[in-house]
Amino acid sequence: MPHAQLPWDTLFVHADIATMAHGRYNIIKDGAIGVSNGKIQWIGPYEKLQTDRTIAHEVINCKDQWILPGFVDCHTHLIWAGSRSNEFEMRLSGARYEQIAKQGGGIAATVKAVRDASADRLFTIASQRISHFLSRGTTCVEIKSGYGLDLENELKMLAVADRLNQQFPLHICPTFLGAHALPPEYKGRTDDYVDLIINTMLPGIKHQGIASAVDVFCESIAFSLAQTKRLFTAATDMGLPVKLHAEQLSDSGGAALAAQFNALSCDHLEYLSLDGVKAMAHAGVTAVLLPGAYYMLKQTRIPPVRDLIRLDVPMALATDLNPGTSPVYDMAAVMNMGCVLFGLTCEQALAGATINGAKALGLGNCKGSLETGKDADFVVWDIDSPADLSYQMGICCVNKVVITGKIAYNT
Repeated sequence: MPHAQLPWDTLFVHADIATMAHGRYNIIKDGAIGVSNGKIQWIGPYEKLQTDRTIAHEVINCKDQWILPGFVDCHTHLIWAGSRSNEFEMRLSGARYEQIAKQGGGIAATVKAVRDASADRLFTIASQRISHFLSRGTTCVEIKSGYGLDLENELKMLAVADRLNQQFPLHICPTFLGAHALPPEYKGRTDDYVDLIINTMLPGIKHQGIASAVDVFCESIAFSLAQTKRLFTAATDMGLPVKLHAEQLSDSGGAALAAQFNALSCDHLEYLSLDGVKAMAHAGVTAVLLPGAYYMLKQTRIPPVRDLIRLDVPMALATDLNPGTSPVYDMAAVMNMGCVLFGLTCEQALAGATINGAKALGLGNCKGSLETGKDADFVVWDIDSPADLSYQMGICCVNKVVITGKIAYNT
């Protein structure tokens, strides 16, 4: 029976519900969700509600529809300027990711475009992307910096992320990724750039108070294991959580290092070793799989999904939206790729796009599943079953998007 103070603000009724609590569908047929003050106050079968008195100011009938948690996109590079479609053509002609980077393309090309763009211009471009995310069922999104690569422009990117958070209903988690690549002015001086991040950029980011985490790209074309350890040490000494781009192109041992620092997540992981999986399992680090980048780069080695499952490592899915290697704007498409390319079940893919994505951001206690006391972030879908989101391609079945109990998008 309802036990929260009545009447609730809104009651959603007659929907089939997949709560995704503990990463499982946990289906409630003909269910109802009572919402007040942005939180889920009650969830369960409609027949268990007391209907002989007013229990909500507004009742929304969701008959023949499904309610699922909103998507949590836990890895994006959503703020950028310019285009890198030319690199896509280069890769189609046989160029490799590393070759493009060494020729001044890749991240360096976007860094120039971002440095040249005003904050207002970046906000306008990013607003279009955020609006699209919302219309496709995403209610929480992480946004990394990493295309400024100096204090001024990294702060500019994080300020744009904060402005997006204030002006859009989605919950946005800004992440500082100053260690994304080596800026051109530091060519051949990687250790000097690491010193700059530690001595100047991290204190500036901490003072700004916007970034919710610090990320590093640990790879042969980016930062070494030793450099990553220095950066992680500095970040954690400042009280900032860490996360890592790890084992995408080679096994650097980054996942095990991240586990030592109790990282929120390790992301990509195509070359993750069994030892790395064990370290992540022991430390409770979430694995973030990014099939969009795998697909766009035409990689052939998939992350060790079976080992991750066997050792009970939570697996999140994310778009990795970025201009070079994953121009993917749709979490449902990512779920499909997770199933087809990585062998996930539809249930695992949905868990990866919801509750495990929330865990990767340190938000598992308030987002990602439909449970009493959690944020009322969910989507009303015109689908026949939750598996439709992984099964169908190219169609948007969103009916309503609800964020903290309020309808943020309605078709």
